[in-house]
Amino acid sequence: MMTSLFSMFDPTTKFNMQLNWTMMIIVFIIMPYPYWKSLSRSSMVMNIIINVLNKEFNALFKKMILMKGTTLIFISLFLIILINNLTSNYPYTFCCPAQLCFSLSLSIPIWSSIIVFYWLSLTKSMLSHLVPAGTPYILMPLMVIIEMISNLIRPLALAVRLTANLIAGHLLMALLGNMMNFNQKLWLLILILQAMFLFFEIMVAMIQSYVFSVLMTLYSSEMS
Repeated sequence: MMTSLFSMFDPTTKFNMQLNWTMMIIVFIIMPYPYWKSLSRSSMVMNIIINVLNKEFNALFKKMILMKGTTLIFISLFLIILINNLTSNYPYTFCCPAQLCFSLSLSIPIWSSIIVFYWLSLTKSMLSHLVPAGTPYILMPLMVIIEMISNLIRPLALAVRLTANLIAGHLLMALLGNMMNFNQKLWLLILILQAMFLFFEIMVAMIQSYVFSVLMTLYSSEMS
């Protein structure tokens, strides 16, 4: 029995080892063999998703800085978050994206590498972004500070958005699960509500992975 609602997010299981983090890679290990060997329906759906995301991310970048394979970073980011979000809805699984260390480990390195690349290759453009057009001279120092702070907190905002949404959803699912009692008269209503909320949580898992990757793409395209 859980000592608290937040114990479901504890990565430590036995022997003081954080074995729950293996959920990030165990999904790829237990994938069906036909997915890797032949063109199955699941692989066809995945190819369609990748092609659609590739076209959308290509449209967000400026052609002058777009290099071949640039969108693969954000497509891979979408897929790893999507798979971890969906698998966390199964019983007796661990929700890795509900941990800030997971989301921050994705957002901070990618965002930092993008910032360093732009500052080294597009220094003049980056300096011009610190002062928007039409800013009065007296407000220029303040605008530089504000723009620098906004660039620094963007990966934190992305990580907190992803983690907070998944934590809230899993806590509500746990509360509905604790209310389930077949001896009550309203058990059927609670079961229907829980099934509807599980479907809603699956939609949230897909939307949050899409929002995370799209916002990362938009932020990087704005910097150029």
